[in-house]
Amino acid sequence: MKAKIQAFLRRLSFRTGVIVLVLCVPCYIISFAQMAFPISVELKGVLWFVFFGLAKSFQYGGLTIIGVDGVKRLKAYVCKKR
Repeated sequence: MKAKIQAFLRRLSFRTGVIVLVLCVPCYIISFAQMAFPISVELKGVLWFVFFGLAKSFQYGGLTIIGVDGVKRLKAYVCKKR
């Protein structure tokens, strides 16, 4: 099963990995911004759990898709921009 998942993720493009990686940012923002809303503590806990979990899933999924070479590519792109 693990090999099937890895084979599927390898077929995805670098661009797809970056998009999945960027999706973690709004989930992180929502997971902490909802604390300011006037809702019950239980609902705040559930919302935090769901959105923080989504953020981590997007983060690790994106990193898995782009791989080590992709991370190096992203670092080089960011450093070149500065």
